[in-house]
Amino acid sequence: MSVREENVRLVFGLKLRQLRLDKGLSLSEMSRKTGISVSYLNEIEKGKKYPKADKIIALAEAMDVKYDWLVSLSLGKDLASVSDLIQSNILSELPLAMFGIGSGDVLELLSNVPAKLAAFVSTLAEISRNFDIRKEQFYFAVLRSYQEMHDNYFEDIETAVERFAAEVGIGPGVSPDAEQLARILTERFGYVIEEYGSAEQPAFASLRSILVTRNGPRLLINRSLNAEQKAFTLGREIAYQCLGLKVRPLTSSWVEIGSFEQVLNNFKASYFSGALLIHRGRIVAELQDFLSRPTWDGGLLVDMMGKYSATPELFFHRITNLLPRYFGISQLFFLRFDNIAGENKFNLTKEIHLSRLHNPHGTATEFYCRRWVSLTILQDLARVQREGGYEKPLCGAQISRYLNSGNEYLVMSIARPMHPTPNLNTSVSVGLLMNDALRRTVRFLPDPHLHIELVNQTCERCNAPDCRVRMAEPTILRKQQSQQETKQALAELMGG
Repeated sequence: MSVREENVRLVFGLKLRQLRLDKGLSLSEMSRKTGISVSYLNEIEKGKKYPKADKIIALAEAMDVKYDWLVSLSLGKDLASVSDLIQSNILSELPLAMFGIGSGDVLELLSNVPAKLAAFVSTLAEISRNFDIRKEQFYFAVLRSYQEMHDNYFEDIETAVERFAAEVGIGPGVSPDAEQLARILTERFGYVIEEYGSAEQPAFASLRSILVTRNGPRLLINRSLNAEQKAFTLGREIAYQCLGLKVRPLTSSWVEIGSFEQVLNNFKASYFSGALLIHRGRIVAELQDFLSRPTWDGGLLVDMMGKYSATPELFFHRITNLLPRYFGISQLFFLRFDNIAGENKFNLTKEIHLSRLHNPHGTATEFYCRRWVSLTILQDLARVQREGGYEKPLCGAQISRYLNSGNEYLVMSIARPMHPTPNLNTSVSVGLLMNDALRRTVRFLPDPHLHIELVNQTCERCNAPDCRVRMAEPTILRKQQSQQETKQALAELMGG
């Protein structure tokens, strides 16, 4: 049903509900006056049903209003802000159903206290304009919340992957490579797969893949991708077919986002590809062995990753899928930082926080703490590249102890060059809160080679007096301290 038709239903239902409440009628009383069942009236008021003409006539007579006014899209002055909200189509863009909320539920809240909630909605819109929050940023924020609600683990997709692997003859625990996945796409789903380079297609040099749907599916893959990136791309394309996901992006990376459904389906397909390349049974067993060792060994973690057709990002994402489910470790975060090799600028380009908002987390205007292993490992990678010694991804770890809160995290990071973009390096990190569940599971935490680093969120919030890598003065911290001193002085004055 079109957005226009949904708006008509919503406005009609809201108008009818308001009329009923103004006349002090219950649904049962309105049912007796109109001959329409209570259940059907309830569905009308919630915007789920639109009545036929004979029922509208009965409703108009019972409410003592004209037929034409009842079917019009105009609402009274008290509900004008609600009408503006409906006509703006904001409700159609919000993925409310994911959280068990219907458009009618929102309108019911708005109609109860329209002035207050309308002001709240207007405030959100104003914040969005002032901070230049785009629709796609909102979509990705909602997706992160969706992942966090489910501990970033989705049993239905895991099961679909294992069923599909059995159907196509991928053995338990086997990590299929790009060649095997390409064969499945062509033979089972009728794809034509071609590679392109920046020389023949310069406009697409920054893209990883393009799906051309005209005259059958034709998948174009950027020739500069490494084997692991190609495998992930092919696995994701299989996922769209296997899961029946029709609404989807046709390019990777994103060029334009049309709807939240595209974002959600792209996530589901990516999750499927990760589970296909890194079988949960195999990686869980290997993680159990790794975490039970008495000493930290970053090389072993990189070697473990190398057994799969997986990038470091996919490998760490997969770990965040499985740690809560199989190890009881749910207080964690995932971060990805990008860095132009040799530059002292770091961009946080992806983050996930499970169970709560952990530090560190994204900020648009402040300098991230340069003591984080996520950043120092990128500096190490740039140095290795300058010296011509890069052979495989770098891996490091630290125990990050936050100066202000006292919280501690085991943070493991892997850094590598980001293909196909030249001179761009990336680090991915998983941080695990140091609590009883972690201490019971991870035996190498007491390893003296696992250095404890005093860190903070950003330089602007840090009171470390002797920091040699500080990028900015602690302006925010000083402001907070000044405000606290003022509050304390006021409290003493009032008490006196």
